[in-house]
Amino acid sequence: MNRYPLWKYITVAVALLIGFIYALPNFFGEAPAVQVSSNRATLKVDAGILPRIEDILQQAQVAADGIFVEPNGIKIRLKDGDAQLKAKDALEKALNPDPANADYVIALNLLTASPKWLTHIGALPMYLGLDLRGGVHFLLQVDMPGAQAKRLDSISADLRTLLRDKNVRHAGIDREGDRIVINFRDAGTRDKARAAIAADMADLSLVEQDDAGSLRLVATLKPEALVKLREYAIKQNINTLHNRINELGVAEPVIAQQGADRIVVQLPGVQDTAKAKDILGRTATLEIRMVDDTPGALERALAGQVPFGTELYTERGGAPLLVKKQVVLTGERLTDAQAGFDSQTNEPAVHLTLDSSGARIFRDVTRESVGKRMAILLIEKGRGEVVTAPVIRSEIGGGRVQISGRMTTQEANDTALLLRAGSLAAPMNIIEERTIGPSLGAENIKKGFDSTLWGFVAIAVFMIIYYQVFGVISVVALAANLLFLVALLSMLQATLTLPGIAAIALALGMAIDANVLINERVREELRNGLPPQTAITTGYERAFGTILDSNITTLIAGLALLIFGSGPVRGFAVVHCLGILTSIFSAVVVSRALVNLIYGRQKKLTKVAIGQVWKPDADTAK
Repeated sequence: MNRYPLWKYITVAVALLIGFIYALPNFFGEAPAVQVSSNRATLKVDAGILPRIEDILQQAQVAADGIFVEPNGIKIRLKDGDAQLKAKDALEKALNPDPANADYVIALNLLTASPKWLTHIGALPMYLGLDLRGGVHFLLQVDMPGAQAKRLDSISADLRTLLRDKNVRHAGIDREGDRIVINFRDAGTRDKARAAIAADMADLSLVEQDDAGSLRLVATLKPEALVKLREYAIKQNINTLHNRINELGVAEPVIAQQGADRIVVQLPGVQDTAKAKDILGRTATLEIRMVDDTPGALERALAGQVPFGTELYTERGGAPLLVKKQVVLTGERLTDAQAGFDSQTNEPAVHLTLDSSGARIFRDVTRESVGKRMAILLIEKGRGEVVTAPVIRSEIGGGRVQISGRMTTQEANDTALLLRAGSLAAPMNIIEERTIGPSLGAENIKKGFDSTLWGFVAIAVFMIIYYQVFGVISVVALAANLLFLVALLSMLQATLTLPGIAAIALALGMAIDANVLINERVREELRNGLPPQTAITTGYERAFGTILDSNITTLIAGLALLIFGSGPVRGFAVVHCLGILTSIFSAVVVSRALVNLIYGRQKKLTKVAIGQVWKPDADTAK
């Protein structure tokens, strides 16, 4: 009656074995490591450099616990922090003899301390969140006025293209604060332009102005367009930050909106906070403008009289350059950026690919400006730098552009990284920065582990005293549930945070609740006078429906937290939902397998050790 077929016992045993193997790496902790990665687009870090790294470590008398070749570089696991710092210094001196022009990035890191055989079968520890592992926390403020100004500059360029395509002549388009002013020579042309703009640009509100004989059309963004712009700026910046952090190789970062114009960024495990801060805080965007080659204009600008509508810059070689403020093309039209070399001069260069609209604009501008100079600027942290200012020799089509000139390979690689990661819709400022050290994270882990351990011990003592052998079975099933939960989190490479540890503790209480329902149901059947074997079967069958109903309703609540929550709430929800699934399996299948092993083969079973069973007839006899 209470016997499982052999395949069920094998299934439970295999599940427990797999759970043990994949949960095991979490108990080895992390070891200090050094990561070696490429600092140049043309330099690959692969197994070919391993002998050199081993020789450097041997000369520095640093023993490595393991060297791992990964897609983004080579990681060297070491015994302690002193060996980590010693290895970093030795590798830095040997691999980068010129620090100003480094070929490799030598960074501190952390690796799992689990044995190699576990790593080879893909048994890795779960990721730890910022509060457990340590790392850096940033709060970024998005410059919404800057986003609006950038949008208006883009609209100005689009208006020029639109009016040119519609063959509408104007006397100049300028941005004045939060509005765009278009000048005309006659009212008929202005009416024609207004109709064309209204048909193609629904986000603009148009107003006619006549000042001192000047016919003007003033365009401003509609209120609903401003709302969309703010939402877009936040979403675009979050996407860009995701791309940039992916370039840094940070595992499981947290990037979320906070309030109307702020973004929270958490980077667990990052030790080089200066590098992370530099990458996140940079607002590199590309702008293409025309150079003002009017005779005498540059001389007047150098004398302090900068002509209206122009700005004075300095090229990388130190030569002054007068650039028009009008933006021909922005980085929003950019789809890809790769570092490489100029095919003719073999100098470091950045190869850009434009979208269809950008390619058309660039083709038209170069066709109309043959013989003139075009400045390509990199705008970073509000400051512009002229990367190159070549003379346009002919029309450039196809959407492929190359920028080069007086840049090192590292500068070309950094420029391509920033542009490839995406253009920020608005500048951002870091208004809060917190660093959580590994020691504080270790303390949080110890407290979370202790709370879970003592909670488990308290539950185990109560269950064994109250339910005797069935209590022991319930405790073993509870331990299996914890094992399955940790293994699943590790296999999914989920991120564990303090709320996640709280969810594990909650899962223990919910899992033991299912065993309590089963034990009490078996007791009830025994009180009703059923034989022990029948009581066990009936108790498990009738308790299963109640267990399933209660867990499904709880799972629905957990899924709601997972779908609509963010940050720590989602971390709690993931562990909570997985804990529900593992608790059903452990409470029903694992515990039933143990009960069947102990009692199932006893044909003449007269009683079971499930604690005191109070029978109604015993009470009436008194």
